[in-house]
Amino acid sequence: MDALTLALWLACGAFVLLPIGSILVLAGDGSQLGVLLQGDVIEAGVNSLVSATASALAAVTIGTVFAILLERTDLPGRGALRLLALSPLLVPPFVGAIAWLGIAGPTSPVNLWWRGMFGGPLWSIYGADGVIMLLTVHSYPITMLIVTAALRRIPTDLEQAARVGGASPLRAILSITVPLLRPALTSSFILIAVGNLADFGIPSIIGLPERYVTLATLVYRYLQSGTVDEPLAVVATIGVVLLVIAALALLVDALLGRRAWQLDSSSAPIERMPLGRARLPWGITMWAVVLTLTVLPLLALLTQTLLRAPGVPLTWENLTLDHLVRAMTSANALAGAANSVMLATLAALICGMLGLGIGVVITRARGRASRGLGAVAMVPQAVPGIVIAVAWLVLAPSLGLFNTPWLILVAYVTSFTALVVQAVAAPLSATPESAEEAARIAGAGRLRALVDISCRMALPAAIAGAVIVAVTAVRELTLSVLLLSPGSQTLGVAIFSFQQAGAFSTASAWSLIVAVLGIAVIGLATRRTT
Repeated sequence: MDALTLALWLACGAFVLLPIGSILVLAGDGSQLGVLLQGDVIEAGVNSLVSATASALAAVTIGTVFAILLERTDLPGRGALRLLALSPLLVPPFVGAIAWLGIAGPTSPVNLWWRGMFGGPLWSIYGADGVIMLLTVHSYPITMLIVTAALRRIPTDLEQAARVGGASPLRAILSITVPLLRPALTSSFILIAVGNLADFGIPSIIGLPERYVTLATLVYRYLQSGTVDEPLAVVATIGVVLLVIAALALLVDALLGRRAWQLDSSSAPIERMPLGRARLPWGITMWAVVLTLTVLPLLALLTQTLLRAPGVPLTWENLTLDHLVRAMTSANALAGAANSVMLATLAALICGMLGLGIGVVITRARGRASRGLGAVAMVPQAVPGIVIAVAWLVLAPSLGLFNTPWLILVAYVTSFTALVVQAVAAPLSATPESAEEAARIAGAGRLRALVDISCRMALPAAIAGAVIVAVTAVRELTLSVLLLSPGSQTLGVAIFSFQQAGAFSTASAWSLIVAVLGIAVIGLATRRTT
């Protein structure tokens, strides 16, 4: 057992502590601190904070409203609405950005019609407001999931008691339910804000055309253009700032979590709040909003893929499959897809085995070593992707990984192992240890009992976590675009390159394929659980 724990510590040291330590060491001498006071860095930092904070607030608001309506009321079509509302979580943000260009971009049908009628576009998605809107769209499902889990632990008896006392349904929710959701709302806000602070795909596609620069796009420019001296040291310093912000946010979340209260869900069945005459209007509004946020972007991608050229009228004569055929036969895209599948498969295997071992040890072993192992393994979840990318860029030359696809692979392992650890630890921690104790009474050693009993019980969860890693890695952009090297282009980078080069229809075609596959995954997953 001690040998297994030591081996897992060494693995975590190599994949987590080493890259984070390298970026701290490189930025630790303070030689590049003056860069933080330069105008472009300050502007990018302010833009990042504004977009992350505003999108997190909007996402928490929208996700909470959706969760309450779907969990606490008799809204019509709740099951289908829930699946549709969660689907943006399975679509990569940069794909969503390309999709929304077909709805509110300068050459979208709506803006072309409005320009013809009134001389200017109705609303162009390019710029700060578009970045905030799209970050919100791709973040609110996180709040939905967290708030829904919290709602299921709040007895409806409390709301019913308030209504018996004369409170209206809305008053009961605002005065009873929402205050009890405060810890979940705070956690959602911090998690979303930290994630959106370093998002690359949406700001690069939607923000840069209007010169709206964030820290993620600034780091990419520094690394690609060589406009600064010692670019690695500069971006390492920026990365440490992001790391400190993320650490402080998580510390605040942990301190607030200690002050939170716990409620056991009532054994009584959930009594949904009747909407009465407002049921139909609320249902129509909810369906319209959800379809606009989920289905409309897919239709826009389909339209962009089939039209001969952006901006031409949507008529039968202007429809063609040429762009789809060109996308499916593009050597760059096919090579990127092959690289993505290869790297995602290897990452899933490594993360699956490593996450299985860590999850079993932290739930079955006792002591500071196992608790520390679990804490270190979960650290990358709080670290922005660009920080992990920069950290591995710093290490790459000394490890012989520079300009190889394996640099992307190790960054994937650093970023995604925590997904498997969570998948394994959650069900295993709720499973009694009686089976392992029986195996040890029968003569099995501690390690043998752990492998034969605990690992076998946790294997399905580890496989599920590995599948999540594969699906996440095959669509990833931030790590891949910063660690790009000759011959290691991934599918996400290929789509991004098509968009940047002006091949909008080809980018839309591949985006449509990726989006449909992502939604198919959530459909299959929910089908197995319903």
